[in-house]
Amino acid sequence: MSVVTTQAVKKYLNDLVAILYQKEYFGFEESALEYVDDLLDDIIVRLPHRPHKPAPPYFDRYGKKMYYASFVKNKQTTWYAFFTKYNSNGEVIYLIRYITNSHVAAQHFS
Repeated sequence: MSVVTTQAVKKYLNDLVAILYQKEYFGFEESALEYVDDLLDDIIVRLPHRPHKPAPPYFDRYGKKMYYASFVKNKQTTWYAFFTKYNSNGEVIYLIRYITNSHVAAQHFS
């Protein structure tokens, strides 16, 4: 079993470090980088074991027939990883196609 991300997700996470620092969610850029690294590590390690649900239709723009799993980072923020599961030579591959959080996407969940 493996968990991989698209290039778009990698770019988003790199940009997220700068956004979190510039908007002063973190006082140091290193702290923002650590937060994003921890988020990605959490997703990679726990995604295969997390309960997941079919993604709402709104998220079809990032891929068809996706699922999502949630990851609570603190009292205010839940992150959502949207992914597709594949079987390749007997191995399950989780391809993360999109990541967002409750501040941005809460209205799209019922």
